Amino acid sequence: MIQATRGIVFRTTRYGDSSLISSIYTSHFGLQNYLVKGVRKSSGKSEGKSACFQPGAILELVVYHQDSKNLQYIREVNWGYLYTTVYGEVVKNTVALFMIEMLQHCIRQPEPNSDLYEFIENSLQELDQATPKITANFPLFFALRLSALIGFQLQGNYTNQTPVLDLQEGQFVAQIPAHPYFLDGEAAATTSLVQMITDTGRLEEISVTRTLRKELLTSYLQFYALHVADFGTLRSWQVIQDILQ
Repeated sequence: MIQATRGIVFRTTRYGDSSLISSIYTSHFGLQNYLVKGVRKSSGKSEGKSACFQPGAILELVVYHQDSKNLQYIREVNWGYLYTTVYGEVVKNTVALFMIEMLQHCIRQPEPNSDLYEFIENSLQELDQATPKITANFPLFFALRLSALIGFQLQGNYTNQTPVLDLQEGQFVAQIPAHPYFLDGEAAATTSLVQMITDTGRLEEISVTRTLRKELLTSYLQFYALHVADFGTLRSWQVIQDILQ
């Protein structure tokens, strides 16, 4: 079956002398692996196409798809969105790679999810247009919104009655739990503010120190580790800590 679909590149590896295998999250088929033949040839046209398969690239694809196969084929590829800053600015590129790596650790099955796809694509485009302050807070927003879309949204809000965020239970509670996986004080209050945001422009209104941002990101990754089987460790974690300082 030949089908047009949009897709976001997660990871690309070389295959043979001139080809690539690219893991792409598509709007129609979910996560798929594609063999891209001849794209690494020395001709100018081929070199231009190989640039399409960088992590985070948003593409328009025409693919050959068979449900029974683990490796699909791409017939045509074009940019679906041309970044203006994500590939050129170190901080934004680091944030984008952090987002993509989180997705790789969470999405392992091919099932399509149109809401999830739309959120990922919109988030990458919004990051591309973001101010420095929005960019710094973007990983916090992305981590909290992504968790909701893949099935373990935080419940409740920070209040005088529920001032503690229990990461193991995934909800704001009245008292500190017996286990060590919780946030309280400013960390819990900031998390509550961020999770209520639907317009990323409002991230500019939230002041977060580098120390608090590190604490929050560390805790959010622990939250994922508690709720996503074999979530593992992100290679980009140390880099994003350094770059967002």
